[in-house]
Amino acid sequence: MRQIFLDTETTGLYHAQGHRVIEVAAVEVVNRRLTKHHLHYYLNPDRDIDPGAQEVHGISLEFLQDKPRFADIASELISFIADAELIMHNAPFDVGFLNYEFGLIGQKKVEAITAKVTDTLKIAKEMRPGQRNNLDALCKHFGIDNSKRTLHGALLDAELLADVYMAMTRGQESLMIALDQPNHQSTEVNGMSHAPILVKHANDAELSEHEAYLASLAKSGQCVWNS
Repeated sequence: MRQIFLDTETTGLYHAQGHRVIEVAAVEVVNRRLTKHHLHYYLNPDRDIDPGAQEVHGISLEFLQDKPRFADIASELISFIADAELIMHNAPFDVGFLNYEFGLIGQKKVEAITAKVTDTLKIAKEMRPGQRNNLDALCKHFGIDNSKRTLHGALLDAELLADVYMAMTRGQESLMIALDQPNHQSTEVNGMSHAPILVKHANDAELSEHEAYLASLAKSGQCVWNS
């Protein structure tokens, strides 16, 4: 399955208050490797940007005046994420904004477009309970270079998230390969494959000790299988 790592920047924190997406980026991963395919747009929101949000991403309304609107790029975005596993950090935030934007133009929700939605923040919290699990903290933990991330930016953050996800799920690839490889030394019983069982017999001394142990249990009345 194709994996698409996606990030957005917005005019504010709450789409329910009419805030809009002003940047969206998605990068494609196939077989745990970034491909050269990605989607990236800055978008004109037709509304003001909250000062607090602008401090985070550094995107000004003046910069966005000549950019396309979400409706202009929606079909391309839908085609890019269709039937893929969509992976985001704090997925409810991005999905909420995308669904709000799709709803404004009468499109289906993200969950109906993609094959699966995965939240890397949830995965990180399960792996590192009680610790900071934002993108910067995870880059530091996994030794991923995020020195270019002076401000939040959707494209860079999507690429960093892909690296973080690969680090968090490292080992799964070798596990799947091992499961897929046939074991030529296995035997089949009742249609089920079983690896050979190594049987090691007890020697006389071990058997004698075992019998003595059972005798002591029998004397105490605790040896239920000899009753």
